Amino acid sequence: MILEVRLDRYAVVDDIGVVLNPLLADGQIHGGIVQGIGQALMEDIHYDESGQLLTGSHMDYRVPRANDIPNFTTGWHSVPCLSNPIGVKGVGEGGTVGATPTVINAIIDVLVPLGVTDIELPATPQRIWKAIQGTTRISGGTDVGVN
Repeated sequence: MILEVRLDRYAVVDDIGVVLNPLLADGQIHGGIVQGIGQALMEDIHYDESGQLLTGSHMDYRVPRANDIPNFTTGWHSVPCLSNPIGVKGVGEGGTVGATPTVINAIIDVLVPLGVTDIELPATPQRIWKAIQGTTRISGGTDVGVN
């Protein structure tokens, strides 16, 4: 059995105020989403018992690659900012802040029928497998172990 999380699609609508450059705004949103997906699924730091960093290179610390990321649908609902003369707002942070909980909530939605209601970040295949193994579900009034 191979366990993997695959994102099929991702859609976001953000309020970034007045959009000065749509191409750059989309790029900022995309970059933030990729960072959030990385935090949710793969970026994990490990140290040994003496405090030595064990994940100090890309050989040991996984970051998102193009084939890990789904197509994005992005949009914005522009409400001009009233505290500056041109009505702009920050655009880079929105994708990052929203992507991590969005991905984790999607995983939990899939796993709730198996009795999983929480998972440690990042939600690696090993952590998902352990979460499934540590639960039982009720099916037709009978407890069924998840193996």
